Amino acid sequence: MTLVHPSYFSPIAQYVAILKADTYEFEVEDNFQKQTYRNRCYIFGPNGKQLLNVPVKHEKGVKLMTKDVAIDYDTADWQLNHMRSFQAAYRSSPFYEFYEDDILKIFQKKHKYLLDLNLDIHEFLMESLQEENSYTKTSTYISTALTHDFRFLVNAKQKEEKRFKNYIQMFDNKFGFLNNLSVLDLLFMEGPSASIYLKKQLV
Repeated sequence: MTLVHPSYFSPIAQYVAILKADTYEFEVEDNFQKQTYRNRCYIFGPNGKQLLNVPVKHEKGVKLMTKDVAIDYDTADWQLNHMRSFQAAYRSSPFYEFYEDDILKIFQKKHKYLLDLNLDIHEFLMESLQEENSYTKTSTYISTALTHDFRFLVNAKQKEEKRFKNYIQMFDNKFGFLNNLSVLDLLFMEGPSASIYLKKQLV
């Protein structure tokens, strides 16, 4: 069993772990932490590496479980901003138009909870990768170390990051290859064959 965190348009490392797993489970009983891929992703924008962040509701000093974290729709139209960012970065990519409508459908919803948004995104990604989507969710927090515990991949501030094989990116001629971006970057460039790339990587 492989254990991972549901995250927002997850980095490539997450889907390398998932596609290599016989079975996988999402940790949903953990405490929410800031500055993780739970509510952020990185894409390759026209000006380089670009952060996209989902605003969430939280009170200072109050700990919340990730599954109870609500999305904040009051501060900004983040869905529109993220969609515009995808368009600016990838509208000229080989496969963007194949997935744009499905992403729009996700953003047209008003998911109350971050977890529901991330699971919806995961279903879209697995369908786009043409992979079977069968997962379980934890019923209690798993504190013991597992052989296939990849929950650390949700940490966006890892000092040591696995280097993946280069593939063609939209602006690599200007900025060079950017490692471990959102799996969307790979999907827009490689389409369904992105799954072949993922299965050949090591995590």
